[in-house]
Amino acid sequence: MLTLAGISKAYGGRVLFADVTLQLNRGDRLGLVGPNGAGKSTLLSLILGEEEADDGEVILERNISIGHLPQESMPIGDETVTELAMSVSPEMTKLRRIIQAWDAGHPEVASVHPEEIHDDVHDRFNELGGYQLEAKAKQILAGLSFRVKDFDRPAREMSGGWVMRAHLARLLAQEPDLLILDEPTNHLDLESLIWFQEYLINYPGAILVISHDREFLNALVGGIVEIRQSKLIRYRGNYDEFLVQREASEAQLLAAYKNQQREIERLQDFADRFGAKASKASQAQSKLKQIDRMEKIEAPSSEARKVSFIFPQPQRSGLKAITLKNIHFAYGQNVVYSGIDFETERGQRTVLVGPNGAGKSTLLKILGDTLKPSAGTRELGHNAKAGYYSQYRVDMLDLSRTVLEEALDTPSRVTEQFVRTLLGSFLFVGDDVFKKVSVLSGGEKSRLALVKLLLDPPNLLLMDEPTTHLDMSSIDALVFALDQFEGTLVFISHDVYFIRALANRVVHVNAGQLTHYPGGYQYYLDKTKALSARHALTAGAKAATSQKAVPKTGVDRKEQKRLEAQQRQARSGGRKEQQQLVHRLEKTIQELEQKQAELAAELESSETYSTPGRAAQINRELVGVQDRLAEATPQWEQAANKLAEMDVV
Repeated sequence: MLTLAGISKAYGGRVLFADVTLQLNRGDRLGLVGPNGAGKSTLLSLILGEEEADDGEVILERNISIGHLPQESMPIGDETVTELAMSVSPEMTKLRRIIQAWDAGHPEVASVHPEEIHDDVHDRFNELGGYQLEAKAKQILAGLSFRVKDFDRPAREMSGGWVMRAHLARLLAQEPDLLILDEPTNHLDLESLIWFQEYLINYPGAILVISHDREFLNALVGGIVEIRQSKLIRYRGNYDEFLVQREASEAQLLAAYKNQQREIERLQDFADRFGAKASKASQAQSKLKQIDRMEKIEAPSSEARKVSFIFPQPQRSGLKAITLKNIHFAYGQNVVYSGIDFETERGQRTVLVGPNGAGKSTLLKILGDTLKPSAGTRELGHNAKAGYYSQYRVDMLDLSRTVLEEALDTPSRVTEQFVRTLLGSFLFVGDDVFKKVSVLSGGEKSRLALVKLLLDPPNLLLMDEPTTHLDMSSIDALVFALDQFEGTLVFISHDVYFIRALANRVVHVNAGQLTHYPGGYQYYLDKTKALSARHALTAGAKAATSQKAVPKTGVDRKEQKRLEAQQRQARSGGRKEQQQLVHRLEKTIQELEQKQAELAAELESSETYSTPGRAAQINRELVGVQDRLAEATPQWEQAANKLAEMDVV
């Protein structure tokens, strides 16, 4: 499906990729990982043809369709949310516009000529799945937490995060052969993330995804591609399995490197000692040549610079950190809360979960005193001091200042040297501290906002999506720091790993109501699953009792047994034939997958490219194998499903 052959790419004097290869086949689910700045987004740009490699070739299977969700915002026009989600291709959009305009009696709106309107338009629209597309798009929009009343809203009226969700819905409705996603979970709340994850598990195409959400990668991918030392290193399994394999690989590499260095030292020592002696000079030269002929093993590089920090332990608060009583709040006519209560005690770590728009961020802002309720009271506990970390980092920072100026703007009495040391631990080193805040990346703004919190540490920490734009090593550092934090924490996050690591209390926010779960995230899942099961059981019992009794038939018992025996015999013969068909197809698929793996391995070998035309020949063979696999796999699925149905009967 996709082959990177000998790709090299550099910016200035910095090499991002050096002679890298990668093979992505139909059905593959790969996670692309590496520290910020390693070149993940650049690699996607090379695949998409937005940038050109310095050397090498990007080879795409003929007629393959690719869908791409970038990390940053995407353009929109005057379309509604539903129309944006349905704009899966220019042809589909044009056909839909023509049909709508003529059905409405306004052909001039579509700017089309009468001869364009004929049965072929409707036939083509139907052939492309146009008449099923709207229902599919709306189903996906609902899964991504869009409300029905927003379906017909102009997309430009929505925030950037919602626009990205609408574009994500468009890609899922389009169902391209290869789905390329760059941090797709950044704009999702926890509930829409869970829906999206389940949707992708059953997605029919191949997926290449960049994500800092390890739980998401663990659930979705079957392979990890790591960018490291200008190379692409592929591992089998999910993210956790990748960590284990990488650790073992590094240990082996380090042992091999040390052994080689000892051998080089021994040979060099011999050459140094005996190089000047006539009787041993030829042997000394031989040792030096032996060193030169060695294929040198590179020392395993240490990880890229990591954020390293701890939260200064704040002054101890009273037992009750903060209390809200009878809180009422509304945005104009939109009532969010009507008389809610909330309380958290010292040392509790509470995560707020619930659908997007339910009021989680509003509740956090009321706790942080950045929003004032129309009624009710907010009471801080004894010695309690709240610190609010906004989801929108720009709200916390002055974009006109430099990094250093912004960090120095703190109520605490600190020296510039102390501030610069703290900035250095957050990877702002050297002249980085003189950068304008306005030019910082999302991850850099997040780190700077954390610096400001550390310079004026609260004992009641309120954090809205703190992991957004942070890479995995930074998230690990934040988890470690918050785990040591002795104050009180209330936070919102869609990162399940982050939630599991920290939360000891869950509050579900929905429709202006708060439901408290006095345990961690797994406790919350278990309780909500049990509740759902009880509801389903109750509904099933009601349905059963409402059914009328079915009268017994008068068929003779002996005759009934004879008929049942005949049916069993017929089913047994049919099942055997179906089982043989399934086995034949399984064997065919196994042989094709083995051939595919062999061709892919040969394509990734540097020796292949020493023979002119060999890579192209392998690619042709690979495409043929993939096409046969694409035919055999659905045949096997159909046969296996039929066999399963026979077993049920």
